Amino acid sequence: MIVALPDEAATLALARRVYACLPRACLVFLRGNLGAGKTAFVRGCLRAAGFEGPVKSPTFTLVEEYPLADRILFHFDLYRLNTAEDLEWLGFRDYLRADALCLVEWPERGAGKLPAADLEIRLTIEDGGRRAELSAATETGRGILARLTSGA
Repeated sequence: MIVALPDEAATLALARRVYACLPRACLVFLRGNLGAGKTAFVRGCLRAAGFEGPVKSPTFTLVEEYPLADRILFHFDLYRLNTAEDLEWLGFRDYLRADALCLVEWPERGAGKLPAADLEIRLTIEDGGRRAELSAATETGRGILARLTSGA
């Protein structure tokens, strides 16, 4: 699924649509260069969940935790990860809980140590805006895409 994103408002709107289709527990990879809109996408998900506080990229902390009404959202930024093995030190597997939505920026930094994402969102910068390409690697992810494309 490919979506044109002419401005940040479109990125936030896509995030709201995606969030509405996500199951309670889900792993989402956000790929893209610096400035492609990964953190804006996370902000859009959090706004869709009713979170009104500040949303910042966890570039230095590696993970930010957002308790929500029905689950917890963990926002990871692996950009500063030294090696994929550092995910063990971080205790990444402990975050993959039945009540957790995990959004991971820069998942390529954890290659070989991260499980397959349910949903991958690749954000690219294009002339006049951005583009999001959504793909699924699991049955859960295929269900998310089916709900998105059916307009549910």
